[in-house]
Amino acid sequence: MEKKILIVEDEFVVANDLRSILIKAGYQVCGIADSVDEALEMIHKYQPHLVLLDIYLKGNKTGIDLAPLLTEKNIAFVYLSANNNDSVLEAARATQPYGFLVKPFREKDVLVTLDMAHYRHAHSMESKLRKEQSLQLAITNIMTDDISWDERLLQVAQTLQPAVPFDFLTIGLRHDTAAQLTYAASYFRIGFNDYQTIPIQSLYNILGTDAPQFYRMCVSKPANQNIFNGKNFQQLFSIQPLKQILAKKYQLQSNMAIHLDLGADNIFIFSFYSKLPDVYTHEHLQAVSQLEASLRLAVDRLLAHEEIQKLSERLKNEKNYLQEELKTNSNFEEIIGTSPLLLKVFDQVTRVAPVNTSVLLLGESGTGKELVARAIHGLSPRKDKLLVKVNCAALPPNLIESELFGHEKGAFTGAMDRRIGKFELAHGGTIFLDEIGEMPLEMQTKLLRVLQEKEIERIGGKQTIKVDVRIIAATNRNLENETNAGRFRLDLYYRLNVFPVMLPPLRERKGDIPLLANFFGQKFAKKTGKHFHGIKPAAMEELLQYHWPGNIREMENIVEQAFVLNDGKSPLEWGRELRNPFSIPATADTPVPEAAPRSLHDVKELQQATEREYILSVLKKTNGRIRGAGGAAEILHLKPTTLESRMEKLGIKKTFITHSDNQA
Repeated sequence: MEKKILIVEDEFVVANDLRSILIKAGYQVCGIADSVDEALEMIHKYQPHLVLLDIYLKGNKTGIDLAPLLTEKNIAFVYLSANNNDSVLEAARATQPYGFLVKPFREKDVLVTLDMAHYRHAHSMESKLRKEQSLQLAITNIMTDDISWDERLLQVAQTLQPAVPFDFLTIGLRHDTAAQLTYAASYFRIGFNDYQTIPIQSLYNILGTDAPQFYRMCVSKPANQNIFNGKNFQQLFSIQPLKQILAKKYQLQSNMAIHLDLGADNIFIFSFYSKLPDVYTHEHLQAVSQLEASLRLAVDRLLAHEEIQKLSERLKNEKNYLQEELKTNSNFEEIIGTSPLLLKVFDQVTRVAPVNTSVLLLGESGTGKELVARAIHGLSPRKDKLLVKVNCAALPPNLIESELFGHEKGAFTGAMDRRIGKFELAHGGTIFLDEIGEMPLEMQTKLLRVLQEKEIERIGGKQTIKVDVRIIAATNRNLENETNAGRFRLDLYYRLNVFPVMLPPLRERKGDIPLLANFFGQKFAKKTGKHFHGIKPAAMEELLQYHWPGNIREMENIVEQAFVLNDGKSPLEWGRELRNPFSIPATADTPVPEAAPRSLHDVKELQQATEREYILSVLKKTNGRIRGAGGAAEILHLKPTTLESRMEKLGIKKTFITHSDNQA
């Protein structure tokens, strides 16, 4: 079937050129519109599969105004723009398009972008359908289990969290014509899967209100509006002062209010709140709206015992299927913290893990991207297969293809045996491509082919090998900037960026610092057998004030050094003995700074100078050997790849070490 495309563009020449390109490529152009109103008419008439959407159009409305409707109708759209205004582009990105085409564009750019848009939209629809079906089954099962209403609503809240993230939720049923909620409660999130249950009567007392007034707050809203993010949420305070009290009490910044009409005077209420602004979208609205049929059936069963008996046999089959669908036992043991930004990462991981979508982990070095990748794999249906890690930054350019795809015996000098590559090893499981932004362009092209064709070819091989591998990639680079600079392929970026997850730096989640510091202290206590007596208050204050450029990895190094130097009888502190967090304790062969640092800030100031000397002294001692027994990495208690990365940043080269030794 030909894919129908609608062009929404007010420049006739541009629109006509696009039509020619698309028709030549085999697409069906169902129309050209130059305004939002005309586009709406054509969408209703032709029901296109994809819309090429200019941002600025005739009339008062822009393409950005049309985008939410397209999302609601599950129509993919790609923006056309010659505008470089950052605020406009940011507003456009917020609507989650399936791509951008910047004017003037080449035919190749248009076709590649459309291919990527269709691919991402298809995967998005599949994932969305699976989540909707699973959620419907889960809610039906919960609402018909033989448990109390309090437990029932708590389970509903826990089930909704991956689909609609919240920090505070009011949920309940209004039966008959009473202007109040019955079978209702509120839930305040205090941990990953921990909630404080607040009975409705207790919430009335907290807000200083009664049942009818609280009910009106839950169900009343401006016409045709359910989502209130940031400033829109604050604007509600003048007409609903109870929301202002609630927001202040629980530090809330956004709200999504929904009431589902179940018929027979039954209304099911959901009022979601988040501590973060700009959280809720039409996708969240649809996720809850899809529950209406399931809730109607479940509530009817609850209120009519005879109906429950009639349908009990069918529900057994639904329960078995649901249990299979919802096997998502979390495995976040070493991801420590309860900050809203980290909980958002947990929510995203829980949502994406069960589906086969590619995931792109973004964030600074040391923020725990590998741990998150392991959590995604551990929660996925592939958890019984291997998670294979590849550090793209650590592999030499001439060996990376062999590492990824393998080689046959005799394929090149030194290929003494056949080697199985990482992709083949990960068949049926997951491959984690760490530091993907460091991958050479030539290798990016070959990786793209593997993602498209789902097959590899060993170096020197004569046949292709089918592989079933889920991709999780990670980078600390801005890949959009890299694509603009020509260092990263745009089509590969769109393949990988199907589900991005941003990991917050430690300085943005300082409330987690005490938890992390104590976790590492307990970890090293188990490792060494030495007792851990906590951290001195003054030392903890230094941790809280520090900027943490190295994030969690830097903290682990600092706590480990302090723990090693601690006598095991007193709390940890950062004394004169604590030097560079990346170095080993000084020996007779390693230089010592003239003035040892007294605080974390002193450590940072001396880091560049002393670290280079420490590493150089150890490398000279090992004659430049990094890997293996007795190598510099082993002496420094570092991974070889980590040491090589530090050497590169500090300008240390093997040739320099050898040359210096010869001169000596």
